[in-house]
Amino acid sequence: MGIFESNEKTVRDEIMKFKLLIDEDLEEEIIVIANKQTELIEQIEDLVKNYSKTFNIIGYREDEMRKLSFQDIECITILDRKVIAIDTSGQHYRINERLRDLESVLPDYFMRINKSNIANEHRILKFETLIGGGVDAIFKCGYKDYVSRRCFKDIKRRYGS
Repeated sequence: MGIFESNEKTVRDEIMKFKLLIDEDLEEEIIVIANKQTELIEQIEDLVKNYSKTFNIIGYREDEMRKLSFQDIECITILDRKVIAIDTSGQHYRINERLRDLESVLPDYFMRINKSNIANEHRILKFETLIGGGVDAIFKCGYKDYVSRRCFKDIKRRYGS
């Protein structure tokens, strides 16, 4: 499709005008023009921030290779010097990327809980305070890992505490 042959849709109601231009020759871009910040604008912003062309990563377990959807991953951690994704059933899958490289690909609902663990905040069941003052993150699959003090400060800020 050339620039002059682009497919264009316009929807108009009392509140907002929506326009979609599809041109395979252009780089994808989302522009929102609004006269004020609204809940809808915030939802659009969250959708764009959390969008990733990659919705999964490849995990290896014994002789099996499996696509792991981000939403099915409890956390990605380092165990025995290997990057491991733990899924919702508690299964462990080896990942061939480094943890810091994965951080830029993962959606915003993944957060650091310590130096060697990135957690899916939707899969954290609770934070448990320990006797010595530390904090553990307990995941829905039963897996548990400590939360560093530095990361816990960021988590508290994230939740507005």
